[in-house]
Amino acid sequence: MMNNLRNTIKLFVVALVCALSFTTNAQQLENHTNYFQLSPRVGYDFPTYKNNTPAIDYKGGLNLGLSLDYYWNTFGLGFDFDYIKNQPKSTFQTDNLYDAGGTQIIATNLFEDGITRVFYGIGPNAQFRSKTGRFKTEINTRFGLASIKVGRTLLENANPGNEILNFHAGYKDSGVFTFKGQVRFTYMLSNNFGINAGAYYMRHFGAQELVDPTLGVSAAYYDTVAFTGPTGEPGVRLEQGGFNLREEACDCDISSVGVFAGITYKFSKKVKEDVCEVCGEDHMPRCCATCGCGITVTARDKYTSETLPFTDVVLTDLNGNIVQSGTTNSYGVVVFNDVAEADYIVKGKLYDVSLEETSIEKAEFIACKKEGNSIQKVIEYGDLNFILKGNVVECNTNEGIQGVDIKLRDKIKPGQKNTLSDNSGAFIFHLKQASTYGLNGNKDGYFSNEVEVATSDYNRNQSLFIDLEMCVNPCGQSIKLDNIIFNLDKWDILPAARPDLDYVVKLMQDNPTISVEMSSHTDSRGSNPYNQTLSQKRAESTINYLMTKGISRDRLIARGAGETELLNRCADGIICEENEHTINRRTEFKVICPQ
Repeated sequence: MMNNLRNTIKLFVVALVCALSFTTNAQQLENHTNYFQLSPRVGYDFPTYKNNTPAIDYKGGLNLGLSLDYYWNTFGLGFDFDYIKNQPKSTFQTDNLYDAGGTQIIATNLFEDGITRVFYGIGPNAQFRSKTGRFKTEINTRFGLASIKVGRTLLENANPGNEILNFHAGYKDSGVFTFKGQVRFTYMLSNNFGINAGAYYMRHFGAQELVDPTLGVSAAYYDTVAFTGPTGEPGVRLEQGGFNLREEACDCDISSVGVFAGITYKFSKKVKEDVCEVCGEDHMPRCCATCGCGITVTARDKYTSETLPFTDVVLTDLNGNIVQSGTTNSYGVVVFNDVAEADYIVKGKLYDVSLEETSIEKAEFIACKKEGNSIQKVIEYGDLNFILKGNVVECNTNEGIQGVDIKLRDKIKPGQKNTLSDNSGAFIFHLKQASTYGLNGNKDGYFSNEVEVATSDYNRNQSLFIDLEMCVNPCGQSIKLDNIIFNLDKWDILPAARPDLDYVVKLMQDNPTISVEMSSHTDSRGSNPYNQTLSQKRAESTINYLMTKGISRDRLIARGAGETELLNRCADGIICEENEHTINRRTEFKVICPQ
């Protein structure tokens, strides 16, 4: 076997030298993309079997293989087949061997069956080519399955009884998961034929051993100790009690490395030596005469150059018929594939506003097919108004509210627009420059304050979009007014309280259908009747103030809660600090929406 390997390597070296001598001045090869190649090979495999059999060695053997690869360019995908033959070798000493009682074992019987491994695998390739393309280095990785069979090894005492000295049941396993990594050096003698050489590493994971049905074991062997025979000759003796049995089969890994040499055949398309039928020029690769081109359309703002996601784009013929349509992605780009050669118009619309059109001429398809690149077009949003991108949520949460009626009121020029928020709470308005707007949201069970947006604060040459988040409050929720403070035993409205009460006035003016309950609370100091009376008078004072601002009495409710709704532990008989009592002295309002 070793002689055959040496002869194979010599032939490969001679062939490589001859090939180099004949191709020193060779021209650059063609067709480095989208091709198949077939590479049969022969080599030698050096195995390592991790099966806990210390007195059995495994010798190298023949490897016959075949690779089928497809390369898009420098990267590809390949399939490998390998047939590998290895030979187990018993290393158990039989010269001057004595049994445990010191009697020499004169003769032994040895049976050694070869091991066959068959592998099928698939995986990615990468290659590095020289400038001419004649020499390339390929890196192949493969994942697949293998079958591993035979390899039974038996050494026994030839004396009566056939005592086992060294034994392994071998293998009979299929579907063994296997990895293979390989490097291959290929020299192309022509566009189609080449020679190759390389090396590989292969590993089988969890190969299942056999259990001998007669002996009932997977492996067995004797331990030996040094022993001097009756005539003084050195030898070994079977150790008493040293017989090792392994009844259970081992799921152990098998690995090997190997070298190989072979030939390569490249299935490449024949290159026509005429000019391109589309553009009439001599270039490679040739144009496609019948296929369409890709058209990439980018939508952007004319003044800020911002790209515009979610823009509806259509490709029409000159008669206005829609050929293809799409919506730009988050980068403001939409791609139309396989468009036939013709004249077209590209149109776009963003939130019901049309973008400036652009055209595609038939002549642009020639350059597209020649260069292999898509036709690039830009459509621009030229409207001078801002786009208000709003979002309405429940106050103090991030939860978007669907179906809120958003009212947009122009505070400079009379006018009003309405829209409904979508299922995520989003809404859109177009806003004129140099104007001020008020926004208010209405929905059953909710109320809101008016939010003001002044477009004079923004520069249209720097931004198209204005982002706004507004909130609506659920009805029936108590809201504390922090600055409603009264003097001791008094219920007169102090100047510091007026801004908070004016806030309530503005809220009721913005929401003319709601009512408001004003609640006054005291701490626990003083008697319950006194605190109840005092809190009622204070609640009435806030109602009277609101009425002076034009709020109808029938929309107002005064409620004195006294000390019945404390917020902490400071009830009667509990000693608390002043700041703890302060928490309970408060004024709240609750919005009551119409049923």
